[in-house]
Amino acid sequence: MFAHPDRFRFHTAPPRASRLLLTCFVFLVLLVALSVGILVTAIAQAAKAEPTQDVSPQDATRGTLLFRGESPGRYVAAPLLHTDVHMTISGLIVRSIVRQQFKNTGNEWAEGIYVFPLPEQAAVDHLSMHVGERIIEGVIKERGEAKQTYEKAKTEGKRAALVEQERPNIFTTSVANIGPGDDITVEIQYQHTLHYDQGQFRMRFPMVMGPRYIPGVTDGERIQSVDGHGRANNTHDVADAARITPPVLNPKKGSINPVTLTVDLMPGFPLSRLESSYHPIAKQERDGRHTITLAEGPVPADRDFELMWQPAEGQAPAAALLSEQKEGQAYGLFMIMPPGASAAQGHRTPREVIFIIDTSGSMYGQSIEQAKVALQLAVARLTRDDTFNIIQFNSTMDVLFADAVPADPIHIAKATQYASRLVAQGGTEMQPALQRALDGREQLARLRQVIFLTDGQVGNEDALFKIITSRLGDSRLFTIGIGSAPNSHFMRKAAEFGRGTFTYIGNTTEVQHKMEALFRKVEQPALTDIAIDFPPEAHAEMFPARIPDVYLGEPLFVTIKADSLPGGVVVHGRIGQTPWKTSLALSAGQPREGLSVFWARAKIESLMNDQVNGSEQETTRRSVIDVALRHHLVSRYTSLVAVDVTPVRPADKDLNTHAMKTNLPHGQDYEHIFGLPQTATSGQVNILVGLFCLMLAVILFGLRSRRYEA
Repeated sequence: MFAHPDRFRFHTAPPRASRLLLTCFVFLVLLVALSVGILVTAIAQAAKAEPTQDVSPQDATRGTLLFRGESPGRYVAAPLLHTDVHMTISGLIVRSIVRQQFKNTGNEWAEGIYVFPLPEQAAVDHLSMHVGERIIEGVIKERGEAKQTYEKAKTEGKRAALVEQERPNIFTTSVANIGPGDDITVEIQYQHTLHYDQGQFRMRFPMVMGPRYIPGVTDGERIQSVDGHGRANNTHDVADAARITPPVLNPKKGSINPVTLTVDLMPGFPLSRLESSYHPIAKQERDGRHTITLAEGPVPADRDFELMWQPAEGQAPAAALLSEQKEGQAYGLFMIMPPGASAAQGHRTPREVIFIIDTSGSMYGQSIEQAKVALQLAVARLTRDDTFNIIQFNSTMDVLFADAVPADPIHIAKATQYASRLVAQGGTEMQPALQRALDGREQLARLRQVIFLTDGQVGNEDALFKIITSRLGDSRLFTIGIGSAPNSHFMRKAAEFGRGTFTYIGNTTEVQHKMEALFRKVEQPALTDIAIDFPPEAHAEMFPARIPDVYLGEPLFVTIKADSLPGGVVVHGRIGQTPWKTSLALSAGQPREGLSVFWARAKIESLMNDQVNGSEQETTRRSVIDVALRHHLVSRYTSLVAVDVTPVRPADKDLNTHAMKTNLPHGQDYEHIFGLPQTATSGQVNILVGLFCLMLAVILFGLRSRRYEA
């Protein structure tokens, strides 16, 4: 019943010299094993990594971007990209022509793939490919068919161009068979409406796409294959991650993708202000037409361009109507201004305000400073009748108070101190923060508002929209886009689903006045329960089908298609508990081409909204394709493709595919998003150095012990 005595026998300890040699041997074996493991991992990662841009000494002065080839010491020149933008603004509408010139400076045949942003409501309806003096017009096709057409032309050695939509504000241009020394220009045309708020018109052109955070895992259940050339692998949460994560050039290596820009502005009324928010501009004015160019010439595509103009006193529009007759149908676009601040006096309701602030790595630098100042201003504006809380998130979530607390001096002081200590680092896990902030409840005594400060740089937008729609309750979600290139599609749609508004802050100098404008909105009741009465005989189809709440200083935009436009409509709603009504005459609308495209774009957006809300995907896909093909529009399910008829690449020449690199948005920090650059000391090297030092310390300690024994 007892164990054998030998199992408990203590053996005699070996001499100290033997122990020292044994210890050294164990550490040496461990060091070698770890070194081999780290070396194998590094080689594997290098083999998987995207092609690294580098410049050989003889090419350093040519401005050529090179990719490492398959053979050691061999480099393949990537196409260079230059973008020229021409915008014509007339009244409420912007018509833009974007020319992307792909120039092959190398000796190999090339394919360039460029992922780029456009305004989130852009209706892309035209593509042409320019090769020398020849112009090849693009045609709209179902996305899979367009892709097959492009791939077939690429394989046959024909020049071809393909424009695809990844998100409403993210597009991909693919250009095949660019010969050595040749250039191909792809021309894209689109239109969208202006943003009008607080008596000012704004037009924003995004020049760079911020790096997207991709949540989810790639292992386990098989992910549906989606081709792409991006940095990230596809995951269960973002199945097309490889298509929306283009490689980003480290700013320490300079800047690429220069842009030139010209705006022809015909506002239709005298101006009191005309200025650019983030770029120096040159202005000329003649007979009410303003020509705006970039004062510094070509600029790097590293921040959004925004133009702002303000009507002269007494010239601000109260309403506007545009109309078009096309193929037996009448189309209309009209803008209605809500009542002013005086109509909302005496309606203030106590509020519960939940602030969400993004402290992920992409917010490091100027963005987090803008967000902290904005948060402190908002907290200081609360009254004693209000309650509030603060949620911050990066890879994890943190909540300041267990529940919303009164906005008294003690709690406001704690919140201000909390905001001042915020640090940007880690990933962008928005989902837990949104779930915590949106409780899905009805609030009888308080107006519940969620104010969300972020750059919105995520890839799982649809999943987040579903959280907002399912958990909103009677809360209102207001988004504040922070930084030089926020994800405006996510920010605007999140606010739309959240029945709030979107505010963009691109510079620290804007924080004060843009936050004050937002305060004026959230502190006044919105115009709610809006409806527009059309005569039944008009058979009108209107979008948005469900009109969102309208806040102080914001207009209501509606686009319609009807058998004929009625002579007028009645718009009614509520301000607090007070009914409101206005009439709008439609017979005097100004004729304007292209309104059918706006209506089609709005219908597609409405169909995609229904999919977020649970409609069947295949039904949505068929409906979107039908609208997009009839109106020649790029959508998630349709693409534009242009193919030259004559093969140009010899059959014995290979085609090198290049995912065009983009700039990092101005103000972001490369290391906080992507980690240490290739020129820095890697983590593997640090581990090896640490192990070597540890082994050396053990040896020295052993020698020191022997000396004392002697």
